[in-house]
Amino acid sequence: MGKPITGRIVSSGFRPAWWLRSAHLQTIWPSLLRPRRPLEVGWERLELSDGDFIDLAWRRSQGPRVLVIHGLEGSLESHYAFALLRALEQAGFCPVFMHLRGCGREPNRLARSYHSGATEDLAEVLQQLEARGERPDALIGISLGGNLLLKYLGEQGAEALTRTAVAISVPFQLKTACRHMQQGVSRIYGRYLLDKLTRSYRAKFRDREAPLDIRLEEIRSIYEFDDRITAPLNGFEDAEDYYQRCSCSGYLKDVLTPTLILHARDDPLMTPEVVPGAEQLGPGITLELSAGGGHVGFIGGPVPGFPRYWLEQRICEYLSQQLLKPDCGSPAERLPGSEG
Repeated sequence: MGKPITGRIVSSGFRPAWWLRSAHLQTIWPSLLRPRRPLEVGWERLELSDGDFIDLAWRRSQGPRVLVIHGLEGSLESHYAFALLRALEQAGFCPVFMHLRGCGREPNRLARSYHSGATEDLAEVLQQLEARGERPDALIGISLGGNLLLKYLGEQGAEALTRTAVAISVPFQLKTACRHMQQGVSRIYGRYLLDKLTRSYRAKFRDREAPLDIRLEEIRSIYEFDDRITAPLNGFEDAEDYYQRCSCSGYLKDVLTPTLILHARDDPLMTPEVVPGAEQLGPGITLELSAGGGHVGFIGGPVPGFPRYWLEQRICEYLSQQLLKPDCGSPAERLPGSEG
């Protein structure tokens, strides 16, 4: 028998700015200091078959459609959102931003909300868009959205409703990522995200009866939040069951869609050990690894105070190769990303 066909791992051309070399600076800078320059968007509410809804924000421009999926507690207000939509539009694409269940302009109707493995929601959105002739040509998933995207692609195999995909700063193993955010400096991120999760839970059940008998002030970590809230609200036995069933690492080998994963080895929200090896990757995947870049950071630039946001450049470059330049060769023949 021949050697099994797998994906590949390549070294990224990205180099962190010398004045933002730290993984923590790479992660924190865009969240705190990157200007938000809003774009006008057209809002659309898609009704789901279970009685809930998903909010989409469209830029109705010309070109291949690209659907963007945010990370944990993300939205159109996330630091990367408007900049990525603007970059995609300028590169010749029609971007649409998908707010996961409960992350749109108002709380969702049902007790359940989004989670890292809710691929049924993504599948239903894509099916609805497909039915009206607006299937996205590409999908982009960021952090939790990247885990969700890769799980969907693995589940669907050749039936995935897209031509190509990009996943960024993916928590490949959810349990490891959550445990890591309880240790050392990374506890800052764990505390920040837990505060956002608990605020969202309170806001959702401010004017209706909460389905769980819990005291939010007793929850000290994302792991405890997932164990006591995420898991029971979404049909999992506990956090362990949730993490085991929803981590994308178990689905990567079945990804056939041409997919670029951008990841930094120094991502402070997880450990380097979660990064999969080539033997774990399906034939559609190219995993582009950089030594630095933090979590959804990837900031270059030689002049202090004048950052260059490499992610948008690399994403648009890849999607242009896949969707706008059909003569560029197969994914396996293309070179890694350009310098930061």
